[in-house]
Amino acid sequence: MSGLLGARTCSHPGEVSDLKSPLGAKIREPLTEARFQQIFGGAEQEPELLAEPRWYPLCRLWRQRARACTGPGAWRLLLARLPPLRWLPHYRWRAWLLGDAVAGVTVGIVHVPQGMAFALLTSVPPVFGLYTSFFPVLIYTLLGTGRHLSTGTFAVLSLMTGSAVERLVPEPLEGNLSGIEMEQLDAQRVGAAAAVAFGSGALMLGMFALQLGVLSTFLSEPVVKALTSGAALHVLVSQLPSLLGLPLPRQIGCFALFKTLAAVLTALPRSSPAELTISALSLALLVPVKELNVRFRERLPTPIPGEIVMVLLASALCFTSSLDTRYNVQIVGLLPGGFPQPLLPNLAELPRILADSLPIALVAFAVSASLASIYAEKYNYTIDSNQELLAHGVSNLISSLFSCFPNSATLATTSLLVDAGGNTQLAGLFSCIVVLSVLLWLAPFFYYLPKAVLACINISSMRQMFFQMQELPQLWRISRVDFAVWMVTWVAVVTLSVDLGLAIGVVFSMMTVVCRTQRVQCLALGLAEGTELYKPLRESHKLLQVPGLCILSYPTPLYFGTRGQFRCTLEWHLGLRGGKEMPKTDSPPNAVAEPVRVVVLDCSGVTFADAAGAREVVQLASRCRDAGIHLLLAQCNGESLSAGDTNSGRTPGQSDPRTAVCECPGCSGACPGETGAYRSKDLHNVGMTWSFRIWRAPNNVCEEGHGP
Repeated sequence: MSGLLGARTCSHPGEVSDLKSPLGAKIREPLTEARFQQIFGGAEQEPELLAEPRWYPLCRLWRQRARACTGPGAWRLLLARLPPLRWLPHYRWRAWLLGDAVAGVTVGIVHVPQGMAFALLTSVPPVFGLYTSFFPVLIYTLLGTGRHLSTGTFAVLSLMTGSAVERLVPEPLEGNLSGIEMEQLDAQRVGAAAAVAFGSGALMLGMFALQLGVLSTFLSEPVVKALTSGAALHVLVSQLPSLLGLPLPRQIGCFALFKTLAAVLTALPRSSPAELTISALSLALLVPVKELNVRFRERLPTPIPGEIVMVLLASALCFTSSLDTRYNVQIVGLLPGGFPQPLLPNLAELPRILADSLPIALVAFAVSASLASIYAEKYNYTIDSNQELLAHGVSNLISSLFSCFPNSATLATTSLLVDAGGNTQLAGLFSCIVVLSVLLWLAPFFYYLPKAVLACINISSMRQMFFQMQELPQLWRISRVDFAVWMVTWVAVVTLSVDLGLAIGVVFSMMTVVCRTQRVQCLALGLAEGTELYKPLRESHKLLQVPGLCILSYPTPLYFGTRGQFRCTLEWHLGLRGGKEMPKTDSPPNAVAEPVRVVVLDCSGVTFADAAGAREVVQLASRCRDAGIHLLLAQCNGESLSAGDTNSGRTPGQSDPRTAVCECPGCSGACPGETGAYRSKDLHNVGMTWSFRIWRAPNNVCEEGHGP
């Protein structure tokens, strides 16, 4: 009823309508759905498939699998699963090789100190960070589709893995472990970290087998950025004991950040002046170098490797000054050369680590897929999300056999790779050569490297994650809902833990999607005179409307969660709430509302309808018929029509939806003219335009209307 008030109307019965038709509008004969299918035909369908048995699609699938075993089929499968076979024949050796070599060497130089630093976050010896900077990079070069993606150790994953390792293999309460006991503890923690990587890889391979690459879309951009920003704060706080030279146990679980801060403040008088000085000097060098690399990105031929310079200077200073013996500065110590012996992780631990492997697998894939997509759009190539699942799954699974911890694409090294001129995955091979040379020949040079320097490298590598908070004002202006998702995720990550924060962020972001469908309004539309534009009546008092006709737009899916709102809104507009006061409108005081006799419901926004929504439409059509109102549905999609045409969804006393509801682009034979209220009707859908003409009994006066 409210849709008729506050709008200009056409002529009354017996008068000539002054409603102007849109430009180029043509009057045609009524076109039903059956007539439309007869003239234009339906979807193409092979005749022989109409009589297929139900088991025939399964047989066809098996035949497709069998054809893959032939020579051409096997080659196509090999091309799909080994991307270098596609891009390597088209590689521009003269144009790209130098850029890939420089970028790979630059990233490899950064991988060395960063890998050792992130190993400390994982609670394993530094050399295992070098292993994680070699094997996963090599495997992704062979299987990945991201040309500009740099994989390896990632601070967020290292932090999450370290929390799991500390919980699975806690340090004895008595402390003061002997050398042998410390080696046994490190071996157990390395095995736990490798088991987490094995579980994450197995989960990603399972997702690949089920073709679940689309799951990365459920981790929205605000969730990922808030997660990484909150994790960066965890990294900063967790490195404070190493910066100050305080031998404090690592805090895990909820509120670990605040527990660590309290422990650091309590033990602050016992901090080591020597390590505090080393940390201050390291940050004084690393932070300005990071800023210079960002500010002069276009002018520098290659980024300044501040990390490796700091590592060399600190190692030389510690060696010449004997800081480890004179001031008890914690150093890296001996890095074993070569590679570890392949070892299958303890499968008995898998049930215990699955709860940790799942969020790590989701974060690893989400961060990697989002980074790959960003640079793929920038450089105009495509990313196969399912192939990315395979690449990262195999990377984590195989590298876990060599005692590596979980890995993924990294923000800092990916940006460094692009800035240094990388073009393809071939840059990963040059990066592996640098790490390999360290493992085979250069490892002894890092013996005197202070661990405080590695802590400073961890903190300086978080620069990009901290600066993501600068986007919050812009996010507030663009979308308050996304801003709320960002803040809720960040607060949950900081106050609770990274795992719980991720779960809360995903659940909250999905709840916002559901809440948005609950808050959509059903709008009454009117025609802008002389145009084909239909706008909400509340936006202008000059819109035209046919008396007795109400055009409504309902732009949201119709399912069990919105059926109640759908019913209340339609009852409000059509005046079907008996005994209740009608809502107020913006109509003039002397406006007299004519009762609604026909309602056109635009269903273009109803992308799907479940059984509950279909039953709601049937019940609404029945109530409209009892009230003398004809309900017409416009622009229904196929799924909505099939949902409303199921016999299993009807309750006793309900009629077939096709006897009460006319479906666009025509009706299904149940024209309102059959009831005697109107003698003819034409509901037409051409693109975004409706046209209808109604002859009103008994004077046969034609009224026309048009809408988007």
